[in-house]
Amino acid sequence: MKIGDMIDAFRPAEGPPPRTLGAFFLWCLSGAWGPLVLAAVLSAIAGTMEVVTAWYLGRVVDLAGSGDPVATLSANGPLLVGFVLFLVVLRPIAFGLSAASNSVVVQPNVLPLVLSRLHRWTMGQAVTFFDNDFAGRIAQKQMQAARAVTDVASETINTIAFALASMIGSVLFLLTIDPWMAVALGVWIILYLALIRAFLPRVRGKSAARAGARAMVTGQVVDTITNIKTVKLFAHADHEDKAALRAMSGFRDTALDFGILSAWFRLSLMTVAGVLPVILIGGTLWLWSLGAATAGDIAAAGAVSIRIAQMTGWVSFTLMSIYASIGEVEDGIRTLTPPHTLTDRPGAGQLGRISGEVRFDGVSFAYGRKKGGLDDVTLRIRPGEKIGIVGASGAGKSTLVALLLRLYDAEKGRILVDEHDVREVTQESLRGQIGMVTQETAMFNRSARDNILYGRPGATEEDLNAAAKAAEADEFIHGLQDHKGRTGYDAYLGERGVKLSGGQRQRIALARAFIKDAPILVLDEATSALDSEVEAQVQGALHRVMEGKTVLAIAHRLSTIAEMDRIVVLDQGRIVEEGSHTDLLAKGGLYARYWDRQSGGFICVEEAAE
Repeated sequence: MKIGDMIDAFRPAEGPPPRTLGAFFLWCLSGAWGPLVLAAVLSAIAGTMEVVTAWYLGRVVDLAGSGDPVATLSANGPLLVGFVLFLVVLRPIAFGLSAASNSVVVQPNVLPLVLSRLHRWTMGQAVTFFDNDFAGRIAQKQMQAARAVTDVASETINTIAFALASMIGSVLFLLTIDPWMAVALGVWIILYLALIRAFLPRVRGKSAARAGARAMVTGQVVDTITNIKTVKLFAHADHEDKAALRAMSGFRDTALDFGILSAWFRLSLMTVAGVLPVILIGGTLWLWSLGAATAGDIAAAGAVSIRIAQMTGWVSFTLMSIYASIGEVEDGIRTLTPPHTLTDRPGAGQLGRISGEVRFDGVSFAYGRKKGGLDDVTLRIRPGEKIGIVGASGAGKSTLVALLLRLYDAEKGRILVDEHDVREVTQESLRGQIGMVTQETAMFNRSARDNILYGRPGATEEDLNAAAKAAEADEFIHGLQDHKGRTGYDAYLGERGVKLSGGQRQRIALARAFIKDAPILVLDEATSALDSEVEAQVQGALHRVMEGKTVLAIAHRLSTIAEMDRIVVLDQGRIVEEGSHTDLLAKGGLYARYWDRQSGGFICVEEAAE
C-alpha cells in the first residue's frame, strides 16, 4: 500500500453527523485515527530532536573549555561523531518522516474524507432544505467546514504534538541541571497557558462570526451570478452591487474585530515569550556563579529557552488558527448537520421494474399550513394510461406530482405504485421508475453526452444516439461548439443549459427521458415555454417518449392534453372533474370554461379563479 493511501479518503461515515463539536470531529475523522496517531507520534519524535540538539550543544561547549584541544577531541571522538550523525542523518530523517506523514498522509486525504461525508449527508436532505438557503452558501459551508477540520487535525499533529514533546523534553533536560530550573519553566508554561485560555475562546467566537459573514458574501455573489440575465434584463446591476457590498461590509466588520483581537494576542505573547530566556539564562548564570552549572549548561539552557520562546509565537498562532477553525466548524455544524426530514424507513425495499399503476388514496398535503396543496384526493391511474392534469395556479397540480416522487410525504392518506406504498420503498428506487420533463429543464454545465446519459449513466453509445434521434436532438447536437472548441456531443452546454434555445433544452430533456425509459413519465408544463413552431417540432418526440408508459401530464395549454385518455381537473386541492376531453366539454363544467376562455391555448387563470 502506498503511503498516500493509508487513509481511505472516500470512506463513508457511519450514521448522521452529530451536532456537538467533539462528536462531530470524531464522526468526520472516523476510520483515519490510526494514521493520524502515527503522524502525531512522528511529529513528537521530531519535537524531541530540539532538546537533543541543545544537549549536544552543551556537551560540545563543555569540551571546548576542558583543556588541551587535541587531547580533548581525541578522547571524545564518539561524542563528536554522534553529534555529526545526529545533525546530518537522524534529525533530518525524523523531520522528513514527520513532514511526509502530514503533507502526504494527512492533508491530501482528510479534506476529501470530510468533504465527501458532508456532501453525501447534504445530498440526502429534502428539497425544502435547499429551498430555504443559498446554494452558494451551502457549498461554501461544506468546503469551509471540511477545510477547518483538516486544519485542526493537521496543525494539532504538526504543531501541538511537536511542541508538547519539546516542552516535556525541555523540562526533563532542565531537571539534569537543577530542579528549580525545571520548576521555573513549569511556572512559565502555566502563565503561558493562562494567557492562551484568556484569548482563545474570544478568538473562537469572532472566527465563527467571520465565517458566517464570509459564507453570506459567497451566497449573495453566487445568487447574483446565477441570475445574471434577470439582473441585466431588469437593469438592477446597481441594486445587486449594493446587496453584495452590504454582505461584504458585514464580513469586513467581523474581519476587523478578529484582526484587532489577533494584534493584542500577538503583543501579549511576545511579551511573555521574552520573559522565558531571561529566566532560564539568568538562572543558569546564577547557578554557574555558584559552581552548580557549567558553561555548556548555560549554552544548552539558552538554546532551549530561545527555541521555546521562538516556538511560543508559532504555537500560539497555530492555536489561534485551530480555535478559528473550530469556530468555523461550529458555524458549519449549525448549517450542515440538521437531521434529514425525509428518510427511507428502516428496512425499506427496492422497487423493481413496475407496470406503472399509480393510486392516490385520500391524500392530503398542505405544506404544514391549514390551506393549500391537496385535500382528500383519490385517484387511480391504470398501467399505460395517459392522463392530463388541469387546474388554475395553486390548484395542487405540482403538489400531486411532488408527492408521487416523494419529495414530500403525504400528511394524510397514502400513495401506491403497483400496490407498493411509496413510503415503504427507497426514494432512489422509486424515482428510478419515474421519468420527468419539466418546463424549466434542468441542465448541468457538462457535455451534451453527459446531460443525456444522466437518465441512465451506464447506457451505450448506441443507446445515446438512438435517444437523441428519437428526441430530434441529434442534428442540432452535431452543430454544437463550446468556447473551448469542443464540438457535438462533447460540447458543454453552459450553466443550466444557457447556450441552448428553449426548444433545444426540451429535446435534450426528452432524450434523457427516452434513455431512462422509466415506466412512469411525468410531464410538467413540458412545452408551455415554447412557441408554436418549436412546440410542433417537439410534439412528435413527446408522443414517442410516451409510448407504452403511464403518463401524468400537467398543462395550462389544453391543446397539448386534449388527446389524453383521461383528464383530471383540480380546483383548490380537490378533484372536481375527470373524463375524456370530449366528455368534459359536454358536461359544460370547469374544464369547458377553461377551454372556452383560454387564449392561445392557455388557461385564463384570472377568469378561472373567479
